[in-house]
Amino acid sequence: MRAVVITQPGGVELATVEGPAPGPREVVVEVAATGLCGTDLHILQGEFAPLLPIICFECHYCRLGHNNLCERWAAIGVTHPGAAAEYAMAPVADCVRLPDHVDAQDAALIEPLSCAVRGYDVLRSRLASRVLVYGAGTMGLMMLQLAKATGAASVDVVDINAERLATAWQLGCSAGAVSADELDRPPYDWDLVVDATGNAKANQDALGRVGKGGTYLQFGVADYATRATIEPYKIYNQEITITGSMAVLHSFERAADHFATGVIDPRVFISDRLPLAAFPDATARFQTGIGRKIQIQPGLATA
Repeated sequence: MRAVVITQPGGVELATVEGPAPGPREVVVEVAATGLCGTDLHILQGEFAPLLPIICFECHYCRLGHNNLCERWAAIGVTHPGAAAEYAMAPVADCVRLPDHVDAQDAALIEPLSCAVRGYDVLRSRLASRVLVYGAGTMGLMMLQLAKATGAASVDVVDINAERLATAWQLGCSAGAVSADELDRPPYDWDLVVDATGNAKANQDALGRVGKGGTYLQFGVADYATRATIEPYKIYNQEITITGSMAVLHSFERAADHFATGVIDPRVFISDRLPLAAFPDATARFQTGIGRKIQIQPGLATA
């Protein structure tokens, strides 16, 4: 089969490789589409090296129910061959049946949506919260949609990319700007501030926008070396919560159900549908902030 292979940090090639051979309780999936995300860029840069040996579901954190924090965490496309190929292998437990009206190619959006659902599990958000989201990429826009769906009083969005900010307006944000300084700051600051960028400057700025009793969620994937300064007295005195959300945890099936109801519109979220051979071009576009969710579809013919 044809597959995109990472040959070295920053280097990829389209190669012919052996197809996956399923073991017990595993299935081979014909890939309809796969989406690029920030984690893919980290992998391409050589930042996320495979953690071996893989010992899932047996470590201390798995036994506590935090499978997403496994000491030897494993994931398709990170520690196992991914879906930038004609076929991929997955455990039966990871497979979800979709309603007939859901297009298989659009359904690739369920995975990032399941990460956003996990984020809201962590937040335990309240009705009528005032929300500020940094980043209007796919994940930031999904957090915008979920905030609206869970009854936020307002959802403001910050992004320096004009095209992405325009999409946030299209999806009904309360206000959008290239800087939080340009927004009408709520009288008591924001109840919930979400970073969906992983950018150091955005992280630092976002931490200073949380109101008393509010929550800051680190949702974007930052580089290992990224650092931000906090004010311990302010966290204590104003009872500010700082938390994170890592990947998915018991959220994929709920995301699939949510997706089937039309909570997000694939026509808005998917900006590019490209063949396997265009993978290098797709990552280049993604790195420069062009488009929204960029999909690779193995079934597409090369132009």
